Amino acid sequence: MSTTIDRDAVADQLEPFRRELTAYCYRMLGSAFEAEDAVQETLLRAWSKFDGFQGRSQLRTWLYRIATNVCLDMAPAAQRRARPMDLCSPGSATAPNLAQLEENIWVGPIPDERVLAGDPAEVAVGRESIRLAFVAALQKLAPRQRAVLILREVLAWSAAETAELLDSSVASVNSALQRARATLAEDGAAGGDTAKPLDEEQREFLGKYVKAFESFDIDGLTELLRADVSLNMPPYQLWLRGVDELRAWWNGAGGGCRGSRLFAVEANGSPAFAQYRPAEDGDGFTPWAIMILEIRDGRLAGIGSYLDTDRLFPLFGMPARLRADGTPA
Repeated sequence: MSTTIDRDAVADQLEPFRRELTAYCYRMLGSAFEAEDAVQETLLRAWSKFDGFQGRSQLRTWLYRIATNVCLDMAPAAQRRARPMDLCSPGSATAPNLAQLEENIWVGPIPDERVLAGDPAEVAVGRESIRLAFVAALQKLAPRQRAVLILREVLAWSAAETAELLDSSVASVNSALQRARATLAEDGAAGGDTAKPLDEEQREFLGKYVKAFESFDIDGLTELLRADVSLNMPPYQLWLRGVDELRAWWNGAGGGCRGSRLFAVEANGSPAFAQYRPAEDGDGFTPWAIMILEIRDGRLAGIGSYLDTDRLFPLFGMPARLRADGTPA
């Protein structure tokens, strides 16, 4: 006698896994938008095949198996995402090469709320593992190595659990993990100071940054920078390194940021802002970038400005235009 599956009930069972699956797929793929597509495909496959699942393994394990297969299908080596710093040498602020590359080249930002949840300890680990530098470093791994490292190091799965999910052996999983660790160690994807809510020292530092940026106080901005600070702006291939280069940028081509407004958002476990520049028609402000800061040892080590505003501002829930007083138009 056949059993009729209640598809609405199945959807209700699957939905609570969306956030953690999005985090996993984002680490695998390096794109918030591809991660959402992968999770949607994962849940659709699980929903359509649920009657064949029959509890043969834990639901969470089964979903991760599906998500891994989806990501492996979406992550061929030829399309690994990167940051500008991974692709070329630093450029010159006084003679900037503003060539643009396609969106599928770049590792992109993701809102914390899409991928982080749980108790404070889990959220702290999650923040570290979605930092842009770490996610970019993951993309340098072969896709199966990437899956092994995320499952073992980030999600704390055992070697046996990981091997079962990947239809592999414990020995193969351990070998892949060693190779992945070696690659990341060579990459040196050093972290910045993870964003810590209620950290007064960090709040004070960010307050200084916002004040200096909005008033376009270049002396004030440079006082906050590390000597090896970098600036990158996907989809532009250009990136800059060093205090003198950033000062020259702000005094030159980057001067269009004068008069900008910054609004705090939560992205990649790091301090971040939605940047609006004065509208060209003189009426209020329009989106310019999602800006993610890397702070190291109390100084600004990196600024990543992501200019795909048509997709990123809706993703972060930010309005498409502001009035002169900073309220949504």
